[in-house]
Amino acid sequence: MELIQNLFSFIMHIDQHLVEIIQQFGVWSYGIIFSIVFVETGIVIFPFLPGDSLLFASGAFAALGAFNLPILLLVFFIAAVFGDSVNYEIGRKVGTAISPKSFLGRIINQERMQKAQDFFNKHGGKTIIFARFMPFIRTFIPFVAGASRMHYRQFIMYNIIGAFLWVSICTLTGYFFGNIPIIKDNFSKVILIIIFVSVLPAIIGFLKSRVKK
Repeated sequence: MELIQNLFSFIMHIDQHLVEIIQQFGVWSYGIIFSIVFVETGIVIFPFLPGDSLLFASGAFAALGAFNLPILLLVFFIAAVFGDSVNYEIGRKVGTAISPKSFLGRIINQERMQKAQDFFNKHGGKTIIFARFMPFIRTFIPFVAGASRMHYRQFIMYNIIGAFLWVSICTLTGYFFGNIPIIKDNFSKVILIIIFVSVLPAIIGFLKSRVKK
């Protein structure tokens, strides 16, 4: 329970925690935020780590000079591409062999995995781009692509395009708008809005499926 509370605090007050990270680790902060994005996109059992909010907050700090913007964008881009590639390989190696009763099978939420599979089947390779902007689903889609034996050349093309769009849009939005007084003074509420907007497509898809049923 304490771990969940700490994680929730980190996500909702990510601006405050980033200040602490920058002050304590200096240039090594790039490595820390790289690791967070890499794990969130690359390890299928960690879909709850911050993604969109971390990019937005880091962009806001880059506008204040805490990060170098070109380096920040490059760090996030590499982390996102490598993360999805690792996730794809994990899915290709073990995706179809996971038993629901195994340790990994119990950790991975089968319902979310099924939603990711349905989303992937409906939209094909473009799913990899769309999923970048959808928390939780973006962690499962590369895994599903690997398990579905999607050709890697096709996957990496969509992976690169999706990573570029996701990193650019989220980080630059924070860079240009994150320090506007009304946003800066209500950062936690802004993070909630970002999370809500990110999951809105999944909510709409779920409601549509319920209506059809």
